[in-house]
Amino acid sequence: MTLWSHGSLPALPPELAPEPADAYARAPKRERTRRQLIEAAARVFSHRGVAVATLAEVAQVGQVANATVYNHFASKDALIDEMAVWLADRLCRRIAESCVHVAEGSERMAVGNRRYLWLADVAPAWAALLLDVAATSPALLGTVRDYMLADLRLGIRQKAFKVTTEAAAADLVGGTISQAMRMRIAGLAPKNHATAVTTMVLVGLGMSRDAAAEVVARPLPPLAVAAPMPRSVSRPVRRGRSAVQR
Repeated sequence: MTLWSHGSLPALPPELAPEPADAYARAPKRERTRRQLIEAAARVFSHRGVAVATLAEVAQVGQVANATVYNHFASKDALIDEMAVWLADRLCRRIAESCVHVAEGSERMAVGNRRYLWLADVAPAWAALLLDVAATSPALLGTVRDYMLADLRLGIRQKAFKVTTEAAAADLVGGTISQAMRMRIAGLAPKNHATAVTTMVLVGLGMSRDAAAEVVARPLPPLAVAAPMPRSVSRPVRRGRSAVQR
């Protein structure tokens, strides 16, 4: 058994699980191999950390030759960006789809924040992987930020949020939720931490404490059922990779 056995990264929660295996059964071999490598990278990155993991390790876990990895990904950075798109689809898209009938920007913001903290509770290994990839990939960081900015701008238009600048508000949300996720992953967060943190985020965005608490107390909309992804999981990503941040 290798260091990165198939069981080393727990399965995603059912609400975020990938499409059934037969969804790719008739896909071209190249696409199936690419998916296999992305899933292998998830296991390697989770075990080793994105910064030190190598493509050779991904090849080992994916049970392919090293050259096969380079046939699909020109570099480790390219694989990280593809992993970022894959993770964003698993969570960001599902959260957005669950909010399609939610009219208030404040509630959409609360749902997104609570779902990220929920992930840290039910799948801490995946939450840690998400944070690690986001720290190294402009693609994932930008995608998460874009979804959050849409909710922020809606809340501002609806006069629920009153912020000094959009950039400062975005950093408030992203930094607070990321740190709260780390606390929950480490088992250091107190009971009802997700509720308290999400309420404080809304207060920081200009809502009264009572109004924020009422929004946060609303039931979470169910996550969308997994749907088959397009033939290619790739989509345009932000260019200009930054150095690994720690």
